[in-house]
Amino acid sequence: MAENTRKTKTAWADLPEKGKRLAKYVPDYVVFDLETTGVSAVNDGIIEISAIRAVKGEAVETFSTLVNPERSIPYDATRVNGITDEMVADAPKISAALRDFLDFAGTSVLVGHNIGSFDLNFICIAAERLFGESVKNDYIDTLPMAKSCLPDLGHYKLTDLAAHFKISAKGAHRALNDCTMTQKCYEKLGELQQGMELLLCPRCGGELKQRNGKFGAFFGCSNYPSCRYTRNL
Repeated sequence: MAENTRKTKTAWADLPEKGKRLAKYVPDYVVFDLETTGVSAVNDGIIEISAIRAVKGEAVETFSTLVNPERSIPYDATRVNGITDEMVADAPKISAALRDFLDFAGTSVLVGHNIGSFDLNFICIAAERLFGESVKNDYIDTLPMAKSCLPDLGHYKLTDLAAHFKISAKGAHRALNDCTMTQKCYEKLGELQQGMELLLCPRCGGELKQRNGKFGAFFGCSNYPSCRYTRNL
């Protein structure tokens, strides 16, 4: 579920530690997307996981599976993604599906739209609950990337980005289709980034943003509070 309008209601204290959020385009990565029964990474379940591996900016391999959440899928979720209880009845349960996804992703940088506050929360919580593992992959979230590259766009849902770049949004809200859209949008954003002066945090790779504090303006890391790096103007 890749829309920036869907926020989790998960408290920060409930979340396992993630990898670092990077700001600069990388050409080798795994883009991924989830569909879920709801918006709470603590209480809701994953019903679809899809991913695309890209090498030098080109899609080379895909992963996709429905997931049996072992609960009824709410009507509101089905209305968005079209996934029904009947469709997932014979699908693998989350333990098998998540292990296959994590094996597919390996140590790659993960890319996705709004993954920092949605999809990664589901993945990290499920991995900790099921396997006692942390998902420490660094990641790039195309939502803040788009806001940085396209400050005048105004609306930043994945379908808004696709429309801006004239990319087909056919099949939106199914995970693999959203992965395809995200991968193409990410490559376009990477092209835009090449013409920008991007200030990067030397500690975590996040973008430095100008902020105003008690003693005047300074540069602070966009990954605050997990990274507290600052630099004088």
